[in-house]
Amino acid sequence: MNADRIRATTDRLPADRDSRGAAARPTLYDLQRPSHDLPALVAGTLSDVHRTVLDLGCGDGTHLARLRSERPAATVVGVDAEPGRLEDLPPPVLCAAAAQLPVTTESVDAVLALHALYHLPDIDAALAEAARVLKPGGVLVASTNAADDKRELDDLFQAAAADVLGTAEGPRPVHLSDRFPLETAAAQIEEHFADVSVRELTGTITAGDPAPVLEHLGSYRVWAAQTGVPFDAAVNRARERLEAAIAAEGAFTVTTRQGVVRAADPGGTGG
Repeated sequence: MNADRIRATTDRLPADRDSRGAAARPTLYDLQRPSHDLPALVAGTLSDVHRTVLDLGCGDGTHLARLRSERPAATVVGVDAEPGRLEDLPPPVLCAAAAQLPVTTESVDAVLALHALYHLPDIDAALAEAARVLKPGGVLVASTNAADDKRELDDLFQAAAADVLGTAEGPRPVHLSDRFPLETAAAQIEEHFADVSVRELTGTITAGDPAPVLEHLGSYRVWAAQTGVPFDAAVNRARERLEAAIAAEGAFTVTTRQGVVRAADPGGTGG
């Protein structure tokens, strides 16, 4: 890890959403109260002894830049399996699969996986690898969504899909985070760490305009195509439902539920 950029054979991470959905998320979350500064919260779980940090699935580096700002004394290494995502990021960065890190055993103080683990082909292998590279006293910090996070959006799209399909009930949207939901995240991590704690982050999004909600529904496009739901027609129907709800209630309300899992004592349970 002395070189700034290391190229390794990697696995591709599946996409959770298309570019429109990704762009819509900050717009929707601007309406959330209370808001949660995830990089600051994660940085706050680290101590001064956590000087070498791997940020798994760093993507475009949005969280990476904040983490480096919050912890200037630490060496925060951005890790991603996609070489193209690392091209414009300041070093140090590492191109590698999370389940096969070219990192010495017990050489890292902290491993971060911020909304990253559910993208990986083998979550358990990535957790085992995190436990391997961490020093005694090292920590893993991961974040994910609860299964019922933003459930009102799923309810809305499911109802709109049913209207369009002419069925009593439309298919229920499926999200990548369902592979590693907050409800079971601690149990999965406990296979490799002895000391695991969870901090829930909840909030309410209140939208008085359909636009940010409809933009966010762009993240459902790929799933809709896979299940045979006519996406554009479903979104148009969702618009009608939204407008009716806002006219009747004054706003459309969405509840958010995510969480941060902190794990210490790697290998303490025999993982």
